[in-house]
Amino acid sequence: MARRKKSRAAALRRQLFDRLLGQSVGFFTRSRTGDVLSRINNDVGRIDDVVSSTIFGIARSALVVVSTLAFMLYLDWRLTLVALAGVPLAVIPTRRIGRAAYRARQRTQTKLSELTSYLQELLGISGILLVKAFAKERAERARFGQLNDELRRLEIRQAMISRWFGMLMGGLVAAGPAVLWLFGAYLVIHGRATLGTVVTLGTVLTMRLYGSVADVGNLNVNVLGSLASFQRLFEYLDLEPEVADAPDARRLERVQGAIAFEGVRFSYRQGGRSALRDVSFEIEPGQLVALVGPSGAGKTTVSYLLPRFYDPQAGRVLIDGCDLREVTLESLGRNVGIVFQDTFLFHTSLRANLLYARPGAKEDELRAAAKAAYLDEFIASLPEGSETVVGERGHRLSGGEKQRVALARVILKDPPIVILDEATSHLDSVSEQVIQAALTPLFAGRTSIVIAHRLSTILAADLILVFDRGRLVERGDHAALLARGGLYAELYERQFRTQAHEPQVAALA
Repeated sequence: MARRKKSRAAALRRQLFDRLLGQSVGFFTRSRTGDVLSRINNDVGRIDDVVSSTIFGIARSALVVVSTLAFMLYLDWRLTLVALAGVPLAVIPTRRIGRAAYRARQRTQTKLSELTSYLQELLGISGILLVKAFAKERAERARFGQLNDELRRLEIRQAMISRWFGMLMGGLVAAGPAVLWLFGAYLVIHGRATLGTVVTLGTVLTMRLYGSVADVGNLNVNVLGSLASFQRLFEYLDLEPEVADAPDARRLERVQGAIAFEGVRFSYRQGGRSALRDVSFEIEPGQLVALVGPSGAGKTTVSYLLPRFYDPQAGRVLIDGCDLREVTLESLGRNVGIVFQDTFLFHTSLRANLLYARPGAKEDELRAAAKAAYLDEFIASLPEGSETVVGERGHRLSGGEKQRVALARVILKDPPIVILDEATSHLDSVSEQVIQAALTPLFAGRTSIVIAHRLSTILAADLILVFDRGRLVERGDHAALLARGGLYAELYERQFRTQAHEPQVAALA
């Protein structure tokens, strides 16, 4: 039984995890990680307990009730009717108490999710560094104490509902036989029943009947209360992914790298401000394209639509003439490599983080990727080499070292299309020089899209796309855009011109 229970819980967790992995990025931007974890860890366990106790409890109680009633009717139908008269007293309050248990369980689980979310944020390396930086230990102790006390009060209330109902059922179990004894005594005195029949019904059979009825009532209250956990889980299990493979989606083989946006319109929220408005452009295979524009102009949105983190509300995104909605997400992912500005590394070895891009890569391929990202000397300097554990989110590494790991990871993946959210932004000037030098031959033959904050990146680009308020307002190379005197020229004067005197720009220009 224990093994079957574990199997059910494992199957439910797997089903929930599969459903969550199928959700789009938008789902996770709207959800709190702690709430998701609480549903997987806490709600699944509660549901499994309820299912187990309900199935076996109802089967056992039903068998006891049926067999007991049959024997009671055989002994004396009048006493059996008297015994059954008290059964509605056990059934009537269960619905009201069940609703109260549901509300209490719902509030408890919500507060538990809130506490889990708080702990997940605070006790992560980023959260604890913020606490230390602002000396907020005392404030966080108070905040945790408040959340913990609120959860304790809700758990006590939830437990008290069960205790009060148990006490009510206990009173029924005690009162039912007493009434039967009184009526049985009357029948014995008038010679309508034997003492043995009354004793048997009053002491054994009635206790078994009322005990089983009380168990069913408890199960009913427990199930009604646990509907809160069912509801929380089915909110996710019934959630259809915003981005999913079409029924007839085909596999995308290794592409040449031609990219096109055709009349793309996109907003992150229904009815909200458009992040992209009627955006159209074409990128030839092998081109290095820089996306430029003020904050909130739509550059990052372009980089999210290309790997299909989101689908546009209007228009199409195409690779090699194929609408991304018509190809499988897995095959699309194999053709696109991304280096985010905020590099994420798992709390495992450096080697495992690199192999995440291509688990079957050979040792020489791993070394070549590390060398291309100028990571080889750094790895050699570590006491445990590539087996060194990088810490949560890679926090044992510097910002530049994490960026090099991210670059090496994409190099190892070897995709025909590369997206970089200014992958060299955390590097010092010397490191940026060598990385830029390594990226130049790497980009050869690949289509590369770079969200550019560095003038060196812009100068190297074959095409510059300038965005403003969700629109593509200018396109061309550096010289042509400067000569036009539009938004790019303004951004150059305000943001980029001061970089023109940096040593690395002179070396790359």
